[in-house]
Formats: sequence, structure tokens, C-alpha cells
Amino acid sequence: MRPALGASHNLRVNRDRSAQLPSPGVQGHLWVEGPSAEEPTAASEDSAGSEEGSSALGEADSGGAEDAAPALVVRVLPDVVGLDKTFDYAVPDSWQADGRAERLAVGSIVRIPLGSRRERGWVTGMDIEPPPGVELKPLSKLTGMGPPADVVSLAEWAAWRWAGRTVHLLRAASPPRVVTRPAGASTVAAGGAGVSGSWALGRGRVPDGPPVAAGGAGVSGSWGEVGGGGSSGFGGQAGARTVEAGGRQGRSRRMAVAGDGSLKGCDGLFDRPGCVTVLRCPPGDSGAPVARAAARRGDSLIVVPTPADARRIAADLRSRGVRVALGFDDWAVAAAGATVVGTRTAVWLPMPRLAAVVLLDEHSESLRSEQAPTWHAREVALERARRVGAPAVLVSPIPTLEALEAGELWTVDRSAERDGWPVVDVLDRRLDDPVRGGLFAERLRDLLVAARGRVAVVLNRKGRARLLACKACGELARTSDGRTPMRLTDEELVAADGSERRPVVCAGCGSTVLRNLRIGVTRAREELAALAGEPVGELTADSDRFGDERIVIGTEAVLWRLPSATAVVFLDFDPELLAPRQRASEQALALLARGARLTGGRRVGGRLVVQTRQPDHPVVQAAVRADPSIVSTVERDRRRDLGLPPYGAQARLSGPGAETFIATMRASADTAVSIRGPVGGHYLLRAPSHDPLLDLLVRTPRPAERLRVEVDPLRV
Repeated sequence: MRPALGASHNLRVNRDRSAQLPSPGVQGHLWVEGPSAEEPTAASEDSAGSEEGSSALGEADSGGAEDAAPALVVRVLPDVVGLDKTFDYAVPDSWQADGRAERLAVGSIVRIPLGSRRERGWVTGMDIEPPPGVELKPLSKLTGMGPPADVVSLAEWAAWRWAGRTVHLLRAASPPRVVTRPAGASTVAAGGAGVSGSWALGRGRVPDGPPVAAGGAGVSGSWGEVGGGGSSGFGGQAGARTVEAGGRQGRSRRMAVAGDGSLKGCDGLFDRPGCVTVLRCPPGDSGAPVARAAARRGDSLIVVPTPADARRIAADLRSRGVRVALGFDDWAVAAAGATVVGTRTAVWLPMPRLAAVVLLDEHSESLRSEQAPTWHAREVALERARRVGAPAVLVSPIPTLEALEAGELWTVDRSAERDGWPVVDVLDRRLDDPVRGGLFAERLRDLLVAARGRVAVVLNRKGRARLLACKACGELARTSDGRTPMRLTDEELVAADGSERRPVVCAGCGSTVLRNLRIGVTRAREELAALAGEPVGELTADSDRFGDERIVIGTEAVLWRLPSATAVVFLDFDPELLAPRQRASEQALALLARGARLTGGRRVGGRLVVQTRQPDHPVVQAAVRADPSIVSTVERDRRRDLGLPPYGAQARLSGPGAETFIATMRASADTAVSIRGPVGGHYLLRAPSHDPLLDLLVRTPRPAERLRVEVDPLRV
């Protein structure tokens, strides 16, 4: 069962201490389950305080335990990964005298005696009833501010949701250096009521609509007289087109879209407190209009995929007078109250008056943590918005099924959406000889010559040759047992797994002339330069051998490393379409959407070129028609029939302790959770919903060996 809001469900400690262990924190009775190496901490406690200046916090250690019953007892979670338990400690009387006790709160970072060492920890409970007849150890040191109470509660929920340790999440939520007090004053009044008119006039304004408070009321001052065409911020612009809004509830609204395709009047997206809205926009939309509308409501959380996006959005808002906390470097600013802009970790920043939540490029896989627990910024942000009743807007050109199931879908009208996507040329290779046809379609050279600017060519294969066949007989270059393909490396045939080497000779006919069926980027660059008759640059995640070349080839890294392009060419898109992954279609469409953002829409001459033997695939057709709903409709039916997320739950287990953990889990005979594997050292757990799966993961004892748990993995 999903734990109640704020419950310490994931701290695996029995709260009935009278029937179990002596109270933790008692002198001489610190109950630690096995030794645990000290982990590096997220905050350097020897660093200077925030820019507001340091205080007496943590400068003096406490004395010994008092003989009298402690006036204040707190509960602390040590920063020790192998010890997911809380302990009770007394607050020294000296802290009452010098004011440190008043600064102590849930989330405060402290130092505690634990065994023979002093460990960092977070206060998770205040005013704890001390156990009778025992003498508690005192806290050693008050280091500074930590995640506030609402974030501590959110971390406990996330530890259950992704079957992880609360310690990891509290580390992610803690300031990177010691913070003793918030930096500056908030720009938004308590309760999210917005700023006063004098602040607006003195610090600037956000155009395109009136400011709206968290409850939907306008903000006092001069903003309401500027832009938006009315109190709701909708309509009225000359020459504007409309955006139709319709979702699961059958509602319909209109938003203004300027002639250049940029969104206008986005305030209506935030008219439903506590609700989720999904905005499907063209790939080239910057997201700035939505971010501005959110900032007009008050302190907002704006999450983006990359640091470059965060800097761009933050600069845009600051230029309009919005107080912005940019990522964890501005932790103290966020604690005082500000609009938070950052990548996925921004969801853990303190926000005392959260008024709205925005996720830009909701489909991006970078919003998911790669380290366990593998939490997703979308789910954490939505849970945070739900707890305070704030509106949340998920923005993406290709919303995931998780997003579509979470809220109401708003889309631009068909003509505006088509104009926002580039022209897509599909080079059908079904009639080409798969052995002798080569990598390049006949029309490709003409398209390369016709492109008048930079061309990005994508081939997700490194090296020179990934699949070889004899030019004489067509036999594939494989190992002697026929199971593993061989690649050309240093003028030798080498098995993909390194198990076998041999000269470049066909095992079938003895010919020494082999043909590349699936060449890598390096070889493709050489052949593409010969085809185009001009130099070609190469760019991968490991290399960037390009300069002023008009044509640049590389892995999908080229889509992120180049600032723009006139055309993007996908040389071999079939491996993306046929990838043996549950989300292959979504991920393939995300590549096309990224390419579309690089080129811009058809109005500015943007063009995508896709070479494929599957021109009728839903992903290809969705790009051709500029209609991502083609993919989402097919995927919804398929995943619902198979019980795949978001219509089911699953977790992937790996690591040396996986076999032991699975054996223990199978003994519980939980019929609601199926266990598959091992395949490649991984086990896959599936269940009709998250509750039975997560509860089983929580109650199954963890093995001593390392175990990695990925809940709802993206690439499985």
C-alpha cells in the first residue's frame, strides 16, 4: 500500500522500541547493523557560509550529556547508506542558551555520535517523546540548513516509489556547501499571493499577460494593464491563430499563437489549481512563454533537460525582473523564495511558496536519474505540485504516455503544428539490394547538394565496419560457430565479443573482398565525403573532428553538439525502429523531434531526411504528417494490452546480490508480481500496479552484496 503523506515508510526501523531494540542514541547502545564505510557527503562542512554571512551555527561542539531529562529530543537519519534507520538524540542545553535550538528544524544538517565516529545526518523529527529511564546522547554539532520538512517528506515518498534509500535522496536535496540562512528576501508574499505593484514597477514585468496568484487571482499593480488582451490573457492579438485544447475531460479552450508560431497567452494553462495540463507544442518552441506565465503566478518550479536550457530560461526571466534561483548553486536563494530553474535535480530545491510547476521537454530521458534510486523528475515534480495544490504543466512536442495519462492534453491547431515541424523526406530503401546497395540511397547526394547550410548526418554506429559480408557469395562474416558477427579492426576480423580473430577471408568461398553492410561513423565519413565531393567532419561523444565543414556526420551526439542545421539526415533509421526495447517507438520519435528542433520548422526551410526500409512505420508517418498522436495511439493500445507502463509496473534488478534477493523474493509467493530472468544478468519484475511491486521490494531483505533496483526502467 502506498504510504500516507509524510510517513517514514522507507526507514526500515520498528517504531515499537519497547518491544524491540533499546532506544537508539542511548549511551553505549547504538544499534548499528554491521559496519559501513563512510560515504562522501554532499556538503563541505568546513566551507564558508552563504553570502549572507556566517553565524554561530556549528562553530562549537556540545558538551556531555546532561543528567536531567532532555528538554528537546530530535530524530536523526544518519548519512550512512548501509544504515537506513533513524536514531533519537538530545538537544544540548547550551543550544537553548545560544539560540541554536531555535534554528533546529526538520531537515537541518547535524553531526551525531554514532559508534566511535561522528557522522552527518538530517533531522527527520522534532519534539520526540524521550524514552523513560534512559540517557540519550546529545547532538554534536549543528552544521546548517538542509532540505525543509516538505522535501524530507517528499524524499521518503520517493524512496518508496523507486525502492531506494532515503539517504541518497536527501543528499540530492542538500545544499552543496554550508548554508546558515536563506539568501535575501522572497519576492512573493506568503501564500503565493504575488508581488506588490511597487516591486513590479521597480524590478520590471513579464509581458504577454497579467500576473496571476496561486489561487487564480490577479496581482495588484500595473501588470494587469499590459499585454494579454484581457484579464485571462487569452485572445485579442491581431493576426493570431488559435490553439485548441481538448483532453480526457472533453474541455475546449483557445490560446493565442502568433504568426511566427510562438505561443501566446499561456496563463490559461495554470487556471486549474492542483491539476495537470499537457501541452503538445511544435519541436522548435522555446518554452519561454510557458515559463513566463508560470512566473506570473509566483515562485514556480521550472525543470528543463540540460544546463544550457536552464541558463537560457533563467536569463529570460531575470531580464523581466523575476527573482530566479538557478540550480543548486542558488540553494540559499531558493530557500528564501524564488522561481527555481534547473535540470532534474531542481525538483529537490527548497520552495517555501510553490505556486506552479513546469517541465519542459517532458519526454527527455535526461529527466531520469541514472543512479539508484532511479527517480524521474516528472513524477517527483507532479507529486510535489499535488501536495500543495499547485497547477502543473508538462510541455513536449511528443508527450510520453505517462504524461498523457497524468493530465489534460492541449495542442496547437493542425496548421500551426505542421508549420512547426520540418519537411520530412523519406528515402525508401525496400527495393535496394541489402548486400550490394550500400549505405546511401540514390537521392541522397541531390539532397545534400540542395541543402544550402550545415547538414547533420546521424549514424548510431562508431568505428569503420559493424557488419561485413563477402562481395562474391554474400556470406556474413561470423565466428566459426556462426553465432557472433565479426568486425574489421586493424586489418583483422575480430568477433564482437573479442572471442575470435582471423585474417580478412570469407569462410564460405575464401574471397578476400568483403563489403560493409553496416559501416560505422568513421568509414561512413570517408564514403560520404566521396559521395558529396567535399570534406565531411566527424562528431561523436568521444571525438569532435570537425571544423568549418558544411557536412558533419556522427552518432546522435551530433544532434546535441551542433547549435543548428539546415537539414538532418538519418542514414540508417531501421535499428531505432526495430530496437528490442519496450519504448523503442517513443525513443525513435524523440530522435526525430530533436532533429526537427535543430533544423527549425518548414517555414524556415528545415528538412529531415530519413533512410529506411519501413516508410509506413507509425514513427516515420508521425514525423511526415507532423502528428505525434499517431505513435501515442498505437503505443497506448499495445502497452495496455501487454500491461506495460504506464498501464503496469516493472522493475529491473541486477548486480551480484540480485540472485540472492530474487530467491528470497520467490519464497514470499506473491502472485501479484511475476519474476522473469535472468537474461544477461538482469531480472525483470512485473506487476499490474506499483503498490504490490514496491511493497514486495520494501519488505524483502536486502542482501549483503551490491544490488541495483531500477523501477520503471526506460530501456528494457
